[in-house]
Amino acid sequence: MLSGWFLKNAPQAANIAEEDGETPYLTTRGMEFMETHDGPWCCHLSYIKPHWPYIVPEPFASMYGPEHVLPPNRSEDERAEAHPVLSAFMHNKIGQTFWRQDVREAVIPAYMGLIKQADDQIGRLLDWMEQTGRMDDTMIVLTSDHGDFLGDHWMGEKTFFHDASTKVPLIIYDPSEQADATRGTTCDALVESIDLAPTFVEVAGGAVPDHILEGHSLLPILHGQAAETPRKSVICEYDYSASPIAETLGVSVRDSAMFMVATKKWKLIHCEGGFRPILFDLENDPDELTDLGDSAAHADVIEQMYDHLFAWARRPSQRTTRSTAELVEMRTKSCGKGVILGAHDESDAPPELTVKYRGRKARPWQQIRK
Repeated sequence: MLSGWFLKNAPQAANIAEEDGETPYLTTRGMEFMETHDGPWCCHLSYIKPHWPYIVPEPFASMYGPEHVLPPNRSEDERAEAHPVLSAFMHNKIGQTFWRQDVREAVIPAYMGLIKQADDQIGRLLDWMEQTGRMDDTMIVLTSDHGDFLGDHWMGEKTFFHDASTKVPLIIYDPSEQADATRGTTCDALVESIDLAPTFVEVAGGAVPDHILEGHSLLPILHGQAAETPRKSVICEYDYSASPIAETLGVSVRDSAMFMVATKKWKLIHCEGGFRPILFDLENDPDELTDLGDSAAHADVIEQMYDHLFAWARRPSQRTTRSTAELVEMRTKSCGKGVILGAHDESDAPPELTVKYRGRKARPWQQIRK
């Protein structure tokens, strides 16, 4: 048996009928879900592919070849001068495998075939929704959890913070008339995946509990009322404590963590464990090939980016059980009648809280017992 887990077999067609593959199956299940729900619903249709193993059935297996594979986005200097943590990811097994052009020419055509299959199935789904009238009242969001390096920056897989991995697609179809103002346009606002949940809550007519949901509704942007989200930067996190790379670097489980903070101009990556930061100038170096993290000339920029990261880290995550309105109300609300803290006498507290303690002095307890 030829296993699709071995990259050398990626050019081979998956031994399955196209309609029996994961992507057509999930499309069918999504349509069945919509058919059985007449009232308001939310369907998370999560396609598995494109993903490991990189293998696709015909006709997609034969659609693309090595001639369709673009050169990787990487440089020799980038690898030779790499930050220690970045270098460890470049030199792990997956990274070194994707250094090889023969591997890229075997895998990427199959990866493209998997994308084409997903694209066809999304078309099948949208055609069905159009025919059944569901496009008239259904918001549709197309996005992904991550990208794939496929040899870019001398890495494979997804496990670093370059745009190849973190800058995922986000396409939103809003059927409402309010969205006509922005229909067919693009936007470069600072958006995170966590913005989708509050968007869905607002679309459903609910109040967004901003003490629980950290994202921002995207409806103001979709409806032409705003061009940006309220945030000044975007954040990504990665925990590699379960990876052999932690042992390679000699860092503890606690320190096997990285954080990315980015604005439209700068991207800073902080690596726990005493490492220096990584810094990219996204305007002048959009391919992210030159690390400025040890540049004295960029010390002020690094400090500013750390300010953004620290502001995010200081967020009051312990307040998720109470809203802002509830906390403000508690400032003037007693814990209960009879509970009085810090008062010298009755005049220091509202009368309704001291009613039990007003009037004549009680008799000594000894007299009461007699």
